[in-house]
Amino acid sequence: MKKYNFNAGPSMLPREVIENTAKQILDFNGSGLSLMEISHRAKDFQPVVDESVALIKELLDIPEGYSVIFLGGGASLQFMQIPANFLIKKAGYVNTGAWAKKALKEAKLFGEVVEVASSAADNYTHLPHGYAIPSDLDYLHVCTNNTIYGTELHEDLEVPVPLVGDMSSDIMSRPVDVSKYTAIYAGAQKNMAMAGVTVVIVKDDMLGKAPRELPTMIDYRTHVEKGSMFNTPPVVPIYSLLETMRWVKAQGGVKEMERRAKERAELVYGEIDRNKLFRGTVAESDRSRMSICFVMNDEYKELEKPFLDFATERGMVGIKGHRSVGGFRASCYNAQTLEGVNALVQAMKDFEALH
Repeated sequence: MKKYNFNAGPSMLPREVIENTAKQILDFNGSGLSLMEISHRAKDFQPVVDESVALIKELLDIPEGYSVIFLGGGASLQFMQIPANFLIKKAGYVNTGAWAKKALKEAKLFGEVVEVASSAADNYTHLPHGYAIPSDLDYLHVCTNNTIYGTELHEDLEVPVPLVGDMSSDIMSRPVDVSKYTAIYAGAQKNMAMAGVTVVIVKDDMLGKAPRELPTMIDYRTHVEKGSMFNTPPVVPIYSLLETMRWVKAQGGVKEMERRAKERAELVYGEIDRNKLFRGTVAESDRSRMSICFVMNDEYKELEKPFLDFATERGMVGIKGHRSVGGFRASCYNAQTLEGVNALVQAMKDFEALH
């Protein structure tokens, strides 16, 4: 049976990325050694890092004065590394879900932090809008896509202070004005690579200003100066990132990724809104294109598990919603296909016909 991967992350990768990475795992560049066992100092591996950085800068149109570095620890480590490097006097956080809340908690260890806005009172069913932003913030932190609750910022905010963006689950899915940001970070296992590498984009002239002595590994300058080679980087995940960036470019870049994201989302949300069994969980204007969350209408609540079983029998993988929301979640990252989306929509239609 054909499987359709809707996992929230690690998520599906383009098939050619998997196959090309697998080939290098068996024999890297004809060296007779596996990609898993080569030295990160090998002359054949430095071009992998260099091309990966160059493609990220090209695809996101990153201006001069920014560095791209590859780190371990996931986005969760960035929750503390961001304030460690950039919080001087006061930082602001927009609380739009579980990950934003965790980032806010970590930042409080480094100085004054204000919750500028929150949609927690409504169980994060919408994004905050129309809130005031203090002009004395060192930065405003936003999580641009909320995988658990299914909300997303579809464009960069216009704010009077520097931005920091957790773009773990929507980076490379739309054009971004990087010049508005002090830093952007992303666990790569949604749209960029297999799990194991975190991509961080930092504004060089904002580094080294925090009023604290930083451990070597926490200081972004360490990794900028050494080109992500201060310590052994995650070699295989970086190679899979390179293959994914090549794929994104070959497909037409982030504008094409955005077009596809809109197309997929319109198909799934269209069926959610049409189908009498289902309903969306968030305000329509804030609906995520990456993390499409929906539940059974109240009068059909008892059909939740039967539909999950029905969809699973049709080859859907990973559509069970997060326990905080329940219901279902169709993660439609860049590698998701129209075939997969149409298979899910057809399963929803067929289940409705049965009930």
